[in-house]
Amino acid sequence: MIIDAETKLVGLIGHPVSHSFSPFIHNTAFEIIGLNYKYITFDVLPEHLKDALKGIIALGIKGVNVTIPHKEIVIENLDNVSPEARIIGAVNTIVNENGILSGYNTDVYGFTESLKKYKEIISNTPVFIFGAGGSARAVIYSLITNFQPERIVIANRNTSRAEGLVRYFSQVLGYKDFEVKEFFFPEIAGDIKSSRLVVNTTPIGMHPNINDLPVKTNEIFHEGQIVYDLVYNPPMTKFLKLAQSKGAEVISGIEMLILQASKSFELWTGKEMPIAEVKKFLLQKLKSRKRKNDT
Repeated sequence: MIIDAETKLVGLIGHPVSHSFSPFIHNTAFEIIGLNYKYITFDVLPEHLKDALKGIIALGIKGVNVTIPHKEIVIENLDNVSPEARIIGAVNTIVNENGILSGYNTDVYGFTESLKKYKEIISNTPVFIFGAGGSARAVIYSLITNFQPERIVIANRNTSRAEGLVRYFSQVLGYKDFEVKEFFFPEIAGDIKSSRLVVNTTPIGMHPNINDLPVKTNEIFHEGQIVYDLVYNPPMTKFLKLAQSKGAEVISGIEMLILQASKSFELWTGKEMPIAEVKKFLLQKLKSRKRKNDT
């Protein structure tokens, strides 16, 4: 698409930003539906964040995604922050409306929407989460506010971090049915096996470390389970293959990636992203990249 005087700009601010698939996702969507928008990346150092936000207003940029290390600190520099972003403590999408900057967390939408058809299965059943980082915060918020699980077990190498999450969400959302476990196997095997939903929120198994696993056996998985890996590169991780081999239903991080992007897209443009087509092109890109890496 040719950039002209009418082209509207959106983008990504973070440091680094070269790894992101967001430009491909959004620019593909703009091309498909013929929107005169362009998505570009801005590598912004922490000390330049305030200036970057002023630049968004000065240049008339319609909005940006926000990635590390700015997702938390950016909140104090915005005019409005949505309730879910305020509670989670992280913004990943900013909308510029006539110089007013509003922050949202579309990860919640992405995770919730990808599990919507499983709501009756997940509600009032145990859930197991690997990790206690930023992604886990969005997952926990979504689970409590949309699915009401019987209990949430969080396994993390740093248990004090997980305990901090438990205290925080117990206080702000009134949910008390948490358990914290050390990230050691086989101690957590029973908790995983008894959970209807198992979610990996860690980067374990992400490219290039595709052979890494949070667990080493498939004996903890079974039919009737839903196993979700937020890692999206590769789309089918070794962890998901392990679960699938025992009959569990598996969900790739690609689902959350595209759905959270679709919400940002809608906030900026007022249009629906052509999700199915974008997903098809993204999977082709990932497959092509894998072939190059294998040669």
